[in-house]
Amino acid sequence: LYKSDGNPRTISSSARRQVDNMVKEKQKLFQANNGIPVHLKGGAKDAILYRLTMALTVFGSGFVVYELLNAAMPKKA
Repeated sequence: LYKSDGNPRTISSSARRQVDNMVKEKQKLFQANNGIPVHLKGGAKDAILYRLTMALTVFGSGFVVYELLNAAMPKKA
């Protein structure tokens, strides 16, 4: 039905940017047995995201408990 010469055609006329393949380096980083949990091996950005997530979780859980206690004990009129 469709004839192809094997070369993909691009819509854009701009030059393509070549990106280095970093998979092997990332595999070495994440598979290294250095005692660091895998969710923190990405560096400082991972540590910040982890701490922010934990802080929001603790705050959210505390707020839920507060609101449940508030709803369980209605104010007297």
